[in-house]
Amino acid sequence: MSNEATVHAGTATPAGDGNIASYIDHTLLKPEASEAEVLKVCAEAAEYGFKSVCVNPVWVKTVTTALKGSGVLTCSVVGFPLGATPTDVKSFEARGAVLDGADEVDMVINIAAARAGDKGALADDIAAVAETVHAGGAILKVIIETALLTDEQKVLACQAAVEAGADFVKTSTGFNGGGATVEDVALMRKAVGPNVGVKASGGIRSLADAQAMIAAGATRIGASSGIAIVKGEQGSAAY
Repeated sequence: MSNEATVHAGTATPAGDGNIASYIDHTLLKPEASEAEVLKVCAEAAEYGFKSVCVNPVWVKTVTTALKGSGVLTCSVVGFPLGATPTDVKSFEARGAVLDGADEVDMVINIAAARAGDKGALADDIAAVAETVHAGGAILKVIIETALLTDEQKVLACQAAVEAGADFVKTSTGFNGGGATVEDVALMRKAVGPNVGVKASGGIRSLADAQAMIAAGATRIGASSGIAIVKGEQGSAAY
């Protein structure tokens, strides 16, 4: 596990200075997002002190440049949003993201393997990407897409992620129906234990939502409504 992950994974202690903003991956994953929108998100992240800006791989260089010197990390998704690409393709995509400046990579698992109960296939897929990401000095978060899995399958996916060397498990992409729930976060925290992070993502639009996820064991929050969350307002449904 990387040094960054060692500090911020694990228990439900606030990442960074304890401010709610330091939990948040400020997220813009809409495929139609423009450069102006991406740069706006970067400026917001720097202003509010969010943990990272999470974008699609095509924007990683732009975000890395925009955030230079801000202390905000760059996060890229991989195999997003379906997870249904071959492992070597996910690894290649992850390598490119890290070379472009990503500090963190959020990959989507092979959801079909999870639904089939194939823990070995899940672990192999995750381990290959983890090796690539860690070799570049970045950390790996593994999106298990809770809305498509039973509780048993969620636990299986979490266990596979831990065995494969992931730094975090993450609830959702936000694109496949459903999002983070308190129950899923608690289940995932129990499954991974105290030394792996849990990222709650999808549908978190208020401070109360974020606080509930943290109380359940989340150590990171993925949201497009980060500003509304820190202001105690209600965010929109846009991801």
